[in-house]
Amino acid sequence: MLAHNNLIQATDEQIKFYRENGFVQIDNVLNQEELQELRESLDEVMNNTGGRSVQTDRTGGAYFNVLNQRVNTWRDHGGMAKYVLSPRFASLAEQLTNYGGIRLFHDHALLKMPHDSKPTPWHQDYPYWPMTDSSALSIWIALDDVDENNGCMMFIPKSQKLKNLKSVDFLEAHDIFKDEGAEEMDRNTAVICRMKAGSCTFHHGLTFHYAHANATDRPRRALAIIYMADGTTYNGKKHPCTDEMQFEKGDKLKGGIFPKLV
Repeated sequence: MLAHNNLIQATDEQIKFYRENGFVQIDNVLNQEELQELRESLDEVMNNTGGRSVQTDRTGGAYFNVLNQRVNTWRDHGGMAKYVLSPRFASLAEQLTNYGGIRLFHDHALLKMPHDSKPTPWHQDYPYWPMTDSSALSIWIALDDVDENNGCMMFIPKSQKLKNLKSVDFLEAHDIFKDEGAEEMDRNTAVICRMKAGSCTFHHGLTFHYAHANATDRPRRALAIIYMADGTTYNGKKHPCTDEMQFEKGDKLKGGIFPKLV
């Protein structure tokens, strides 16, 4: 059971690294029993054809070759909810940010499919989110060992300070390093986060990141959870998680679909 007595204390070094660099890797946030349970739950929910979660593309679609993704899996599957709503991960997010309160924005199951996978291009997350606070952050939990061969993540240290704020079309070739506001970034400083299954990264909503293609013969499975500070408000931008919620610009993002976790 993921209980409060299983909370993880981030080290001072990890907190300092995240605040300076906009990302951090934290190993062994799941034990082997939990890892197997979460894998089984994710495999089940990815085969779900109904429910309240959202599948972003289907087999054969161009986006599917970049990411086979399902958003808000916790709304359909109790096994996913157990981990997505867990105070263990939300507490780590609160420690890294010192927000004084963390709410869930959404989760997404992320599979890099085998053989025909494409890289996830360099991008920031915040331009896609309908919120006023650009310092929201994501945890990315590896459910398989990850390296450059199957879709591990890369981050540009300190890139969260540049605030380029341009969304990127994942299906169009684009060199973000040539964009205005990003010229001073050096892709050669990118940190490759190779991880064992059960480990994770956190990254800031403005941190530039990338995921390699999957060249292996098995899917690369990961669970990402987006956290925002309690009190974050809606900026009016369209998004699948808010389009039917009837929020007005400036309203706080709260309620049952955006629960406070710590």
